[in-house]
Amino acid sequence: MEYYAIQVKTGSEEKYIHLFTSKHPGSPITLHFLQRRMAIRRNGKVLQELAPIFPGYLFAELEGPIPNTLYWALRKTDGFFRFLKSNQDVHPLSGHDLEIVTHFIKSGSIAEKSKVYFDEQDRIVVQEGPLKGLEGSIIKVDKRKGRAKIRLDLDNAPFTIDLAFEVISRV
Repeated sequence: MEYYAIQVKTGSEEKYIHLFTSKHPGSPITLHFLQRRMAIRRNGKVLQELAPIFPGYLFAELEGPIPNTLYWALRKTDGFFRFLKSNQDVHPLSGHDLEIVTHFIKSGSIAEKSKVYFDEQDRIVVQEGPLKGLEGSIIKVDKRKGRAKIRLDLDNAPFTIDLAFEVISRV
């Protein structure tokens, strides 16, 4: 499988997927919009909200290179901005970018809470969930809110996101 990053209008990722799939049913491409579920406290109430992991980006999964007809179908759909790297030089993700994207795709399109515990030195140990394998990228842990801030980079542009976790007793 090859994965391509597509930049679309931020906040309109689901709309873009709906438009593309309705115009091109049976297309050999799968579009992934990666999201995370977060507990947000507002006015004393805890709400579960979905937030994008990579705002403004979709990941196209297909066998082999993008055919010319599919390339133009993706470009002509409303909300399209560009392919990562550039529209003239479209290459699949590779290296570190591919590892991060496939890590989140494997755990599902919605990253749920990870299950963690803290060891004797008060370091976080991830048992399961989307944080597993990203322990080295954690830069801050907020035990009260149940969030871990991690540093990721896509196309050599570093950014930080929060992922939720719940503390379990040590196994």
